[in-house]
Amino acid sequence: MKKQQMYINGEWINSIGNEKLETKNPATGEVLAEVPRGKKEDVDAAVQSARRTFESEEWQSFPPIERGRILHKVAVALREDAEEIALLETLDTGKPLTQARKDVEASALYFEYYAGMADKIFGETIPVQPGILDYTLREPVGVTAHIVPWNYPLQIISRSTAAAIATGNTVVAKPAEDTPLTAIKLAEIFDATHLPKGVFNLVTGYGFEAGAAISEHPDVDHITFTGSVQTGSAVMMGAAKNVKPVTLELGGKSPNIVFEDCDQEEAVEWVVRSIIQNAGQTCSAGSRLLVQQSIKEEFLKKVVVKMEEIQIGKGIDDLDLGPILNEKQFSRILEFMNVARNEGAKFLTGGERQETAGLENGYFFKPTVIDGLAPDSYVSQEEIFAPVVAAFAFETEQQAIELANGTEYGLVAGIWTKDGARAHRVASKIRAGQIFINNYGAGGGVQMPFGGFKKSGFGREKGLEALRNYTALKNVALKY
Repeated sequence: MKKQQMYINGEWINSIGNEKLETKNPATGEVLAEVPRGKKEDVDAAVQSARRTFESEEWQSFPPIERGRILHKVAVALREDAEEIALLETLDTGKPLTQARKDVEASALYFEYYAGMADKIFGETIPVQPGILDYTLREPVGVTAHIVPWNYPLQIISRSTAAAIATGNTVVAKPAEDTPLTAIKLAEIFDATHLPKGVFNLVTGYGFEAGAAISEHPDVDHITFTGSVQTGSAVMMGAAKNVKPVTLELGGKSPNIVFEDCDQEEAVEWVVRSIIQNAGQTCSAGSRLLVQQSIKEEFLKKVVVKMEEIQIGKGIDDLDLGPILNEKQFSRILEFMNVARNEGAKFLTGGERQETAGLENGYFFKPTVIDGLAPDSYVSQEEIFAPVVAAFAFETEQQAIELANGTEYGLVAGIWTKDGARAHRVASKIRAGQIFINNYGAGGGVQMPFGGFKKSGFGREKGLEALRNYTALKNVALKY
């Protein structure tokens, strides 16, 4: 068991109260490490460090191109230590090593991408009237806070902190209490660069303590949060007390819409991938399957066969599906399954714990396909965060659109058809932030703006669009 520390103002420190919390391996229940239990006082120390550095002459005069060079060095370091970092991510989250390796590469890509943007944050000139030179500047907002979830801890801390630092902000990041290890490793990588002290600060701790303190801190200028709707609402209310802007990427109940003219083999492959990725613990998971009635029975049989071929095991065994994160989340899934049964669901496969010799202390759940639920039922509407997909039938294109839009979420949707006109028609009617046609995820490209409609949140991360989160627009008018 290794004791970890927080990173504030370029120093490795314990929490002010010297309290600790444990992070465990979800595949075995074993304690991996002790990390500081940061609280309000620790958050304040990190924010004040970030504030001092942001207002310092050193950072204000730090060349944008040099910010980019540092971010590029971070990308290089992530790749150099990719195996070690992937192993940390696997042990901490439970995901298979192959998926963890992809997460490390995605994180490196974020730093690489935003490194290239650091000296390309442009303003505009605006024609107003003769004798007036009017122009805009995009300036950093100041101290940015990043509250990171447990399902993709390295990817999500990378995508927002890279964009924030590229645009000249200083950062206070808080990883989830369940999965802090790769965030601490990222702090080690920053520490090895010549980034000024206080630009990147990391506080570990519980969401209800450290996370709440960040949300309500008056000296934070912007908050980026990824997580549940309930917690996102709490973050937004905390920020509202000080009139601070937020970017929220929240839950999803994303549909795959399968038309009768699709390439069935391709669609089946991606329908299954979209729900088993990270054991279904993904906000963009394809958790609803909408299939045209004429092919529904045939298509579901193929999905069931594919789901029952999934190999389940510890992340380090690098099979298809790892464990659920913790006992709390696992119990929540079991409760959903009981509700589904009471709602009249027909379980085509799964719906229960995976019992495997040697894995008795892990939280393993069988890939699950449910049919027979009403579209407005509780299980059909709520995010389960598990390898569970619920199937529904539609007859017409309009019915498919109504089903797809029939939840309070609007994050992602997949459309499967060979009819190009239909694909674009349906995409134009779906209220979701990302629409995939004959694919699902497009490799998770860092260039693609990502965010939701409705209760899936607002604001966009990834791509050039994310730079708007971390810049404030200033207009200057000069009379000559």
